[in-house]
Amino acid sequence: MTTTTPQGRTESPTPDRDPVRVLVVDDEQSVTALLSTALRYEGWQIRSAADGEGAVRAAREFRPDAVVLDLVLPDMDGPAVLGWLRRELPDVPVLFLTAKDAAGDRVAGLTAGGDDHVTKPFGVEEVVARLRGLIRRSDAAGRGPKSLLVVGDLTLDEDSHEVTRAGRSIHLTATEFELLRYLMRNPRRVLSKAQILDRVWSYDFGGQANVVELYISYLRRKIDAGREPMIHTRRGAGYLLRPA
Repeated sequence: MTTTTPQGRTESPTPDRDPVRVLVVDDEQSVTALLSTALRYEGWQIRSAADGEGAVRAAREFRPDAVVLDLVLPDMDGPAVLGWLRRELPDVPVLFLTAKDAAGDRVAGLTAGGDDHVTKPFGVEEVVARLRGLIRRSDAAGRGPKSLLVVGDLTLDEDSHEVTRAGRSIHLTATEFELLRYLMRNPRRVLSKAQILDRVWSYDFGGQANVVELYISYLRRKIDAGREPMIHTRRGAGYLLRPA
């Protein structure tokens, strides 16, 4: 697993840990596409399936760290898939997707054994937040704390907000911390200015590229000063962070 990881496992890929793996199961392609895109922004690996049989096959091969599971599938219902998961992957947290018009008592009965549920239509941020919470609790119960992001000799503790490089403490502002966290959740991956704006500042790209450039320069002064650089520019594409 990884750390918490978008946020981390809940976290993110690092040289020493694999990224969080999430299986998304829903027969609506628009739902799986939306969730897959959002969860990849977290730096997580995503596999999707459109029915129960595909979910079981994917879970067996992919060994997910968390599962997003629609309650109603074409070939078998969500609880049947959950039963298989509980036998084969007993510690994997499962987040159910339920219909808006489903009766409350029916939802409660059908999702018994699951770890949480959200109702369609849902907000992507809500799903991400629920998954983070489930993965954190799963890590704490069975795998130990996972709030530390590590890339090379750079570490970031998402709980204490402490950042060090080669054992030396680095003080960051709140915005610098969020920017570095996003880069560290996606090591070796080129992130565009638009992606960074959306993730760190939560607004669309529109003539604000200078703020990204400005904060990248701030980070470089603190992270890379006097050391082999970790933050790199890919002209016309964006920025990436990789071990020195």
